[in-house]
Amino acid sequence: MSMETNQQPPLVLMRDMRVSFGGVHAVNDVTVDLRAGEVVGLVGGNGAGKSTLMRALSGAHPADGGQIFINGQPVIIPNPRAAKDYGIETIYQTLALADNVDAAANMFLGRELTTRVGSLDDAAMESATRKVIGRLNPNFKNFKTPVVSLSGGQRQSVAIARAVHFNAKILIMDEPTAALGPAETAQVRDLIKQLKSEGIGIFLISHDIHDVFDLADRISVMLHGKLVGTVNKQEVTTDEVLAMIIMGKLPTEVTQRDLASLHG
Repeated sequence: MSMETNQQPPLVLMRDMRVSFGGVHAVNDVTVDLRAGEVVGLVGGNGAGKSTLMRALSGAHPADGGQIFINGQPVIIPNPRAAKDYGIETIYQTLALADNVDAAANMFLGRELTTRVGSLDDAAMESATRKVIGRLNPNFKNFKTPVVSLSGGQRQSVAIARAVHFNAKILIMDEPTAALGPAETAQVRDLIKQLKSEGIGIFLISHDIHDVFDLADRISVMLHGKLVGTVNKQEVTTDEVLAMIIMGKLPTEVTQRDLASLHG
């Protein structure tokens, strides 16, 4: 793998992953990795296999072949509970939040804190919630309102705070800015920068190439279930990544004519 023996192993390494649905290889021999404090953008057209690959990591649809390593250790992730035990959390676009209750109730949903006499410890839950959300999103003020009335960016703050509070080290974010306006998108970008600074690794599934360029350190491109390649964002143009997505060609293989045809 790496020439330097003293390098930390990646936070996640998915090696030679295969996932089939009824004889169709949705994911075919794909290898990707993710380091602590890094965002890896996973891009590709519909049916490229990026969500399926991440479902193998989140335990939602275990792979048929390949190996997953967390911090260099081989692991098996048969279900979402096992994924959580390894510090893997998924933030879906739909954000599984309970609309009619506030941020603290959402943060501790199913894991409520109780007092010694067994009643709900609302004060402790609110204080923990203020602490973690305050760290992630200092502008968040609406701690007492039902989350249904929060903006999209604030709702993401609650979902992410919940994951991080319960020790997520690896976040899968599926189209996190898809339904958001510019101000809310900026809020989510700030959240992601904060998570990176805390050493959390993020797989970012997105259709939006500009989003990926804003947020990702590296970009892994899939086409028809295979990995086209992984590139450092600093070393490529958006057109070169589009050529990978559409033509399956690496930046070293793509011609000026190919690039011109993308805007034909």
